[in-house]
Parts: sequence; C-alpha cells; structure tokens
Amino acid sequence: MNGHFQSDVGKLKSVLIKHARDAFVAQRAVDEQWQELNCAGRPSFDKAVAEYDRYVALLTGFGIEIHFLPEDDTVGLDSMYTRDASILCGKGAILCSMGKAARRTEPAAQEAALRELGIPICGAIIGDGRVEGGDVVWIDQRTLAVGRGYRTNDEGIRQLRELLADSIDDLIVVPLPHYRGPGDVFHLMSVISPIDRDLALVYSPLMPVPFREMLLSRGMKLVDVPESEFHTMGCNVLAVAPRECVMLVGNPETRQRLEVAGATAHEFNGDEICSKGCGGPTCLTRPLERTIHCNPS
Repeated sequence: MNGHFQSDVGKLKSVLIKHARDAFVAQRAVDEQWQELNCAGRPSFDKAVAEYDRYVALLTGFGIEIHFLPEDDTVGLDSMYTRDASILCGKGAILCSMGKAARRTEPAAQEAALRELGIPICGAIIGDGRVEGGDVVWIDQRTLAVGRGYRTNDEGIRQLRELLADSIDDLIVVPLPHYRGPGDVFHLMSVISPIDRDLALVYSPLMPVPFREMLLSRGMKLVDVPESEFHTMGCNVLAVAPRECVMLVGNPETRQRLEVAGATAHEFNGDEICSKGCGGPTCLTRPLERTIHCNPS
C-alpha cells in the first residue's frame, strides 16, 4: 500500500471487504443472529454468497484491488459491513468504537488485517467514545463531516478531532434525527453519498438544514433521492470514480436523476446482503486507497 487518501470520490484503487461466506459462516449462524441484530429479514446463506460473488465481480471489473477479511468467530453477521469499523486518513487507519454493542469486537478484528496490509494504525477511539465509519464523510481532502447520532457520540467526535488535528482544516459535526430510534441503523451516510467533488446524492427530508446549506454554499450540486426509494437504499451509493458509482437494483428514479446529473450508475442485486441487513454498497466496502483527481483550473 503506497498511501491513503482523504476522499470519498477519487478513483477507487483498493478496498477491504468481507465476503458473506466468511461473515455468515453458515445458515445456522444466520438463524441464530439475524433477529438479535435487528435485520429486516432472515438472510439466506446460499443466496447471500451468490449475491456477494456478483458484487466482488462488479468491483473487480473496475480494476479495484480487493482484500478480504477472514472468517472470525469473535464477530457476527454485521462484520460484512466493513466501512463502520475503521476510518482511513492520510496517516493511516483510525480504529472506531462501535455504537452498536453487538459490533464492539469488529475494530480489533480489522486491525490485524490492516497491519498485514502495511497500513499503520494511527489511533483508536477509546473509553466512552463512540464513532462508526458510516457517520464519517470526506467533503473534500481537508474537510470531514461527522454525524452525531445514536452510533457516534460527542466524546468519540472529540477524540476523532484530536486524532485528525494535523490532517484536516475543518471537522463539521452534523446532528442526526431520532428517526426510528436507537435500535435502528441510521448513519450520516444514510442521507448523503458523495459522487464527485461537486456532486452528492442526498435524502433532503432527513438532512439538517445547516448541513445542506453548507454543501450548497461550497458549490455542490445535490441530487435528491425520492421518498419512495429511500427505504430501498437509493441514497446508499458507492463512488468508484468521480461521477461513476455502484448502487442497488430497484431504485430507477434515483438512477435516472444521477444520469441526468452526468453520473454513471452500475446496479447489483443485494436483497440478501444489503436489504435484509440494512446496509448498502458503501456499508459493504472499506475503501483503502483512492486516486485524488485534480480540480479543473
């Protein structure tokens, strides 16, 4: 690994993911865990493995180098959503501290894999601090937005600000709504997916007004996800390059709006690995390295 870049939209070069085969292990494990983890439905192990194989093929088709987390009996089904357990910055990786109690062992499980890849661990959220990677969005290379909700708390944000003090110019705290309460999964990335340095996909009804206004003041064009496609994770879209992204099948209006804005969307079926676990392609994927594209002069 040659470097780690502070971007959510640069060309994706390498990722850390966990195959459904290794996260789910077997149908018996799925049956034991899915209700306790608040899944929307019981995943099928065999169907999930097949879906994930197709997701891997899609990422590989973009020339992305893929690193897999291994099976690990210290973590559960949710470990498939690799974005949440760590944050990448210019200095390396920061290990998160999960707001969902059932996921508390995931950062330690990722640590060994990150070190093996040669990625330095430059810090960790500890003690009473809580931060999940789904609440962390790079607005630009020196600006980080962090959602303050049920998964990320004030102490976690304070620690993150200290750890990134020499890597960023601004950390924007975004208060998140109660929405469906502490038992539900609601991250900052539930309402925003960066598509390019000047383009983002958003769900405006649940966006704080000051955050939305800040994005617009920076010259960012916002593409709104329709209400009918919010619950099918139309807003959970992974940029694999500027204005090129991966999204779930079943959100045709969102896809059309992205295309009108000049973006290309590639679809995949995620009924078992996304919809039932309430985690889309951004959740499935911990970007490790991106190529930063230069702003036009």
